[in-house]
Amino acid sequence: MFIQAIPSGPFSTNAYVVACAEMHEAAIVDPAPDSAAAIVEYLSAHQLIPKKILLTHSHWDHIAEVKSLKDRFHIPVYVHPLDAPNLQKPGADGLPCWLRITGVEPDGFFEEGEQFPVGKLNFQILHTPGHSPGSVCFYEPQQGVLISGDTLFKGTIGNLSFPTSQPSLMWSSLEKLERLPSNTRVYPGHGPATTIKEESRLLREARSLFDLE
Repeated sequence: MFIQAIPSGPFSTNAYVVACAEMHEAAIVDPAPDSAAAIVEYLSAHQLIPKKILLTHSHWDHIAEVKSLKDRFHIPVYVHPLDAPNLQKPGADGLPCWLRITGVEPDGFFEEGEQFPVGKLNFQILHTPGHSPGSVCFYEPQQGVLISGDTLFKGTIGNLSFPTSQPSLMWSSLEKLERLPSNTRVYPGHGPATTIKEESRLLREARSLFDLE
């Protein structure tokens, strides 16, 4: 399995290239501002064939390069339906943005528990609302990998003060992640990788630590 974080843009958002080492098929996850050139370079260097763009959510720092990469590779883009409006019309979520981002029509939508193949990898969709209504995580059980978007970071959780955030739903989302195997490697939307074990106390105590209702 290939998994490469490409921190990009004003908030060092982690764009990812995830690929099956056997079939060399790849998915691009959360193409952040100014990430396209590095993504293309990584794909070329490892002879990977991009097949789809997967979005953990549609905040502008996670979707800025969707249009350019979709047009370059002629590949579909997928998002949860509750976050689709901001992909179609960036800024619809009320977040301030000083970049000009072109909206994109999604080609498909995620559902809880759905399986998304990338070569011989098989990512399970975990709907984890809280940070945004349509936030999702991508879990590959055979590889023990979770791409957590802005739901879970090393030492903290996603911002719950945004216009479309739903703090009351974050607790059940974190409980869902807490049930994953402790050795699951977590690749977040910002910052370094961690594990479910390293974040176990945070996941248990999040309700009181972050005043989740």
